Amino acid sequence: MASIQQIIATINPDLYYDTGSANPEIYGEFDSQKEKLRKFKEYIKNEGFQKAANKAKPKSSAKHQMGYDSSIETLEPVYFFILDLMGDFGFSSEKIVDNFSSSPGSGHFVELNQRATTMQNQASQLLGSINAVIKSVLNLIYDLREFRIRLQTYDDLKTNQEGARLSLKQIWMDKVDIQKGNSSIKGLALGQSGFITLIDAFLAAKDEKDVEKMDLNERVKRILVPRIHEFNIWAVQSEQELRKRYELEKTYLKSQVNNLKLYSRWVKPYLKIASELEAKDVGRQPDLVKTFNTILLELVLLGKRKLNVKDSALEESLPSEFANESFLKTIKRDYYSCVLVEFKFRGIPQRVMQQSHYAFGGKADITFHAYALNNQELDQLNREMEDSDLGDVMKLVKGITDESLEQIQDEINFFLDEKELKEQAENKKSHDQSNPFLALFGTYDKNKKPKEKKKTEEKQKLPLLPLKDSWIEATHIRPLATKIAQENAFNLFDVYKKAHGMVSFT
Repeated sequence: MASIQQIIATINPDLYYDTGSANPEIYGEFDSQKEKLRKFKEYIKNEGFQKAANKAKPKSSAKHQMGYDSSIETLEPVYFFILDLMGDFGFSSEKIVDNFSSSPGSGHFVELNQRATTMQNQASQLLGSINAVIKSVLNLIYDLREFRIRLQTYDDLKTNQEGARLSLKQIWMDKVDIQKGNSSIKGLALGQSGFITLIDAFLAAKDEKDVEKMDLNERVKRILVPRIHEFNIWAVQSEQELRKRYELEKTYLKSQVNNLKLYSRWVKPYLKIASELEAKDVGRQPDLVKTFNTILLELVLLGKRKLNVKDSALEESLPSEFANESFLKTIKRDYYSCVLVEFKFRGIPQRVMQQSHYAFGGKADITFHAYALNNQELDQLNREMEDSDLGDVMKLVKGITDESLEQIQDEINFFLDEKELKEQAENKKSHDQSNPFLALFGTYDKNKKPKEKKKTEEKQKLPLLPLKDSWIEATHIRPLATKIAQENAFNLFDVYKKAHGMVSFT
């Protein structure tokens, strides 16, 4: 998994890729720095972003490190002091990485595993309920499809379509009349009774009057008249019952979909918490010994502060022309001064007396990095983190709960919004827009605008790769954002160091 620094170096290799320590296996041991940078950019295009990020050698505009070691004092004040201090410096902070590993022989490891197991069991039960509801929704959709096909036949019958009438008569003979056994139409026609013309006559007659007009003997007519009468009554009543059943099934479908959404909402926190309670594999790292009472924590904070171009120009940090409104409108991107703070804790978990939680005392290694990033680079940083291993857990949660519903969402919407679709179709029919003179008043243009807007929205959702800095951005705006980030990274480091009376630092 690539680190945050490696991702930033891959997003903007011109500034944050360390060509001096680049991997010689890929870029050549004796290549110049310019050639290594060119080869790295080609590697990103050919091998993909994630693979290139895993091999990137990052650097930052400024880097300050400090160590704090106290087995008596807890580690939480170290983290929250710096977090609050970043807020005092005007940075909006977010937690980027939060990992931990406990030694298998510690009590902390056992207790966290028990909590994780509880969350997993709760999630498993809810997932079982979700699967049952999904099966029910699928069965309802299949039933509604069949009902809709049958109801279409009844609708066609009202328009006197002969095919619909013949279809319903076949259904009536196969499912209703067949229950009479040997006295059914098919039983009499295909049996030994000799009523060979009975089926054809039944299919040809629309009502009792048509039977009287047919050239049939009286025995066949006496059998056929009541059967035609029964079929006509059945056609009316079966349509009413089928429509009632259709509406009831749609109502039940709506309730099942709401249940599915509710279960999905309930299961997400359990899945997320269970994943957060999973320990990170540290491999052969010597700080973690199986039988020791040890814990390793890794935290990364990203603080960002937007550069106000107008205020900077008024303060003479930028040319005075930059404060003009006409110039400000030409700036397409926002720039941020960013400070990345890494915490690496090695602690000894100690249970708080009569409490169910632990306190951690130990060693803290803190590193401050300074960056200047624009809004496009920050957006890509968030996207790449979601695509990397950092976002795998949330993808799994969404895949289990959301995607299962999205796959059948079109079918569900079709049945639940059927009335609205019919009303829209009727409204379109009632408004005749075939008049060519309507185009003179922009009628057709109005119909096209929503589609164009939809296409624009789709384009905005596509990943936006960072554009190359303009001359003004490269020579004035980004250097100022970098300077502010460097000053604040040092100030954070210096204030904390002086507040705790530290001597050992770099």
